[in-house]
This record gives sequence, C-alpha cells and structure tokens, in this order.
Amino acid sequence: MRHEKDWYKELVIYQIYPRSFMDGNGDGIGDLKGMTQKLDYLKELGITAVWMSPVYASPNVDNGYDISDYFSIMEEFGTMEDWEEFRDQAHQRGIAVIMDLVLNHSSDLHAWFQESKKSRDNEFSDYYIWRDPAPDGGAPNKWLSVFGGGAWEYVPERGQYYLHFFAKEQPDLNWDNKEAREKIFDIIRFWNDKGVDGYRVDAISYLDKGMDGRADMSEPFGTSSCANLEGTHRYIREMVEKTTRPDNLMTVGEVNIRNLQDAKDYTSASRGEFDMAIGFVPPIVEIKTWSPERFKKEVKEQYEALKEDGWWARFFSNHDKPRQVSLYGDDREYWLESAKMLGCYLHTLPGTPFVYQGEELGMTNIQLPSINDYDDIDTKNYYKTMLKEGASPKEALAESQMVSRDNARTPMQWDDSENGGFSSCRPWLPVNENYTRINAKQQMEDQDSVFRFYQKLIALRKENPVLVHGDFKLCCPEEGPVIAYTRSLEGETWLAVHNFSGQEQKLEHDQVTEETRVILGNYKGQ
Repeated sequence: MRHEKDWYKELVIYQIYPRSFMDGNGDGIGDLKGMTQKLDYLKELGITAVWMSPVYASPNVDNGYDISDYFSIMEEFGTMEDWEEFRDQAHQRGIAVIMDLVLNHSSDLHAWFQESKKSRDNEFSDYYIWRDPAPDGGAPNKWLSVFGGGAWEYVPERGQYYLHFFAKEQPDLNWDNKEAREKIFDIIRFWNDKGVDGYRVDAISYLDKGMDGRADMSEPFGTSSCANLEGTHRYIREMVEKTTRPDNLMTVGEVNIRNLQDAKDYTSASRGEFDMAIGFVPPIVEIKTWSPERFKKEVKEQYEALKEDGWWARFFSNHDKPRQVSLYGDDREYWLESAKMLGCYLHTLPGTPFVYQGEELGMTNIQLPSINDYDDIDTKNYYKTMLKEGASPKEALAESQMVSRDNARTPMQWDDSENGGFSSCRPWLPVNENYTRINAKQQMEDQDSVFRFYQKLIALRKENPVLVHGDFKLCCPEEGPVIAYTRSLEGETWLAVHNFSGQEQKLEHDQVTEETRVILGNYKGQ
C-alpha cells in the first residue's frame, strides 16, 4: 500500500492478539488462518488497520514477546505463506498491516544469544549486556526484573551476568553495539520488503542503560532507572531514519511517559522519532489511580503539549490491561451503556483510536478459580510476590485476578456455541462464561448492540473531518464524573458528553438548545 505523509492520523487501528482471536485449524490456539477468516468482520466494523501482537517464532515464555527468530512465523500460528495470505487479503480490503516489534530484548533461545553466552570473544559476544560479578560474586547491581526477582542472570561459560529487564529468558540487546543495531535494522527492512505498513514497537524506552553513571540507581527497577535517557532517543531516531521514514510507514512506540516533555520527545514531528506513543502504566497502578478527574487533566495537558507538532494514540484496552468496561465502566448494571460510553469517549478525542479485540463487543474481565488456571507469567509472579509480602492465598488470588493480563487474553467470543465459536476444541485459555450473551453473532443481529455502536462511531469519524482534525476544548467542571468537550473545525462544532457515574448528572452548555441535534447516544432511541 502507498502511504502519504500523516496517513496514520485517519486510521482506526484494531489490535489482534493472535493466540486468542480465531482458531483456524482446530488445535485450541488462534492463528493466522483464523485471522484471515475474520477480515470481513473487521471490514464491516470499519477498521482500516490491524496491529497484530507478535507472530514470530518464540518459545512463548511471554506469549510471543520473547522472539527466537524474527524472520520466521511461530508454528502454532502457521507459516510465512499464511502470513502473506493475511497481508494480501487485508490489503484487498483496504486494511493496513501493523507488526509488533520487540527490540529491547530477544529470547534466550535466539541464535545471537546462544552464541553470545559461549565466550567473551566471539562475533556475538557483545550483542547483549554482560557484566562481571560484584566483588562478593553477586549481581553487578541491585536492579529488579519487571516479572519478579533480580534483573541479572549468571552464565558460568562466561563467568558473567547478563541483564534482563523482563523474564530471565528475555536478555536485553546491547544497542550500544553498532553492528548489533544494524542487524536489528535488518529485521525491520526484511518486514518492510514483505509489505508491512507500520510497526508498534514494544518496551522501547530502555535501550540506553546508562550504567556509566547516568542511570538513577536509587530506583529499584532497571526500567525506571534508565527510562528515556538521551541515548535511547538517539537510537530511535537512527532506527526511524534508516528503516521506516523513507516509505512513510506508521510507527507507534510503547514508551514510559512520566511527564509532558517525555510525550513531546517521543512524538513531536520535529524530533524524528515515533508518530504516536502508547504510554505504559502497570495495571495495578491504573486500577488504583484512575478517575474522571485524572482523565480530564491528562487529556487537556496532552492536547496542549502536542497539538502543534505531535499526535496521540488513543486507547483504553490492550493485551497488557484489564478489560475497559470492567475497569472504567460498570460491567454489571450498566454494562451496555458504559461499554458504549467508553467507545464514544475514545473515538471522539483527538488522535488515532486503537480498538482491542472484543472491546467492540463489551467483553469483560474473567475470574479464574485458581492461580494455576492463569497462563500469564506476570500474573503468577504477582501472586507469589503478594504471598511473600504477607497476603493470604485468598487475598493474593483476588488482587491477581483483578490485575491479570489474562483478562484481555481470553478467547474472542464469536457466538454462543461451545467455546464461544473460537475453536472446535478446548481453547488454550478458558472462554469467559458470559459468551452466551456477549458475542459477535448476537450483536451483529442487534442494531442497538455495542458492535453496531462502534460501527457508527467509526463511520462518523471517517465521514467528518472535525473528529480527526478538529480543535479540542474541555467544557465541563474539573471535578466530578462528567467529561465533556467540543471538537471544532472550519465553523463546525461538535459536543461530546460522557458520564462516568451510575447517577444522572447535569451539564449546561451555551451552545445546546432545543434545536441541537443528537448525532449519537448510548441509550435506545438516541
């Protein structure tokens, strides 16, 4: 597909978690054939781009985010021919293909690491981050891994430790090595040649480790100590300049945004880094700190910071977060209304909306009965950590259920048949038991469904430039559950009003009269 400058601003991007989207060969695991089968569904919804979580060869310690071969497809997902068929069928429907790049680390089974750990003086010895033991023989420093335990692992063959900010099976790549960087850029060039339209880049804020004294060693986690150092920005600019900018390929980085300057640094066009940024917030932090007031403050500040020279990735859900209707809405009494309200909020904000699979159906969190029923490595480590800190097994399970990434990874609910129509056999992760009432087939037959509401939202955005390029202005009190704002362009103004509570609220606006037309509402008849 040919891309004009800034084409990403008009996209509606749908994230597919391949393992859970659709099983095309009946083994209980979603795959590329299944994804291809459902492209007409995405076309009907109005999607114009698909971001697929990693489909590369992987031992699946972290469900594909530990890549052992960037040039091959995971056997469970199919073959390169299957990927090419998906690409071709997507492009025929006007749907761009966005790949997920994991470039901070590889799998420990990657050929580079297998060679690197053999000795200190082979071709790949410096492709990863190795350090001698501390004087007492322990780890070089006290950094912790995101997934629990220390961030260093000892390898006897080298007599050294390697750094892993995530699982020990995910060694961090050494971006300071120019040869390694070029090999990484070759990965991107390979997929460019395959016809990819853009990339979501995973966990990319930590390329420069700053172990020469620039990292803040008072922080316990390496991902906090070295986040957003200048070397990281320099490497990103080099990567973009050499790989994606020549063909105007879309880039969105998953980054650590601590303040407005970070947002500007990663996404301002003049910086030459990403087109958009997905700011990562740990689920437990999001659960405990979100509020309508915080949303209002953040969206206003971010708009002012980026309106001249940047752009926004808008999302509520992805594979790392709880389901949005369970977190920000009411997945019981006001399930339908709040699922629609959240969709309206997302799609009327300035920026490019990201829809996570099942969000358009109002899929909800799941509560599995035992920690052993969970698949996610982060959930299991969180449970163990809580036990160590003195929580009872019941308390640890309850909080792990709430924050688990598996909430977003349960199989897609296609219909009310066995396994939700996802697979003809037992799925790799249980289907949420509410699939009999929350599923795509039922909603596509109901004009008042969440699916049809999303379809209307997406169509409105395509047909009305004011929702893409219009100015943004909050017009509601800073306090309280109502978030209201206007979008204005060339004399046309739209008002969007959202109530994040279960009670009726009042909002006065000087442009609202009896003649004001309601374009779309989340209750019947609107």
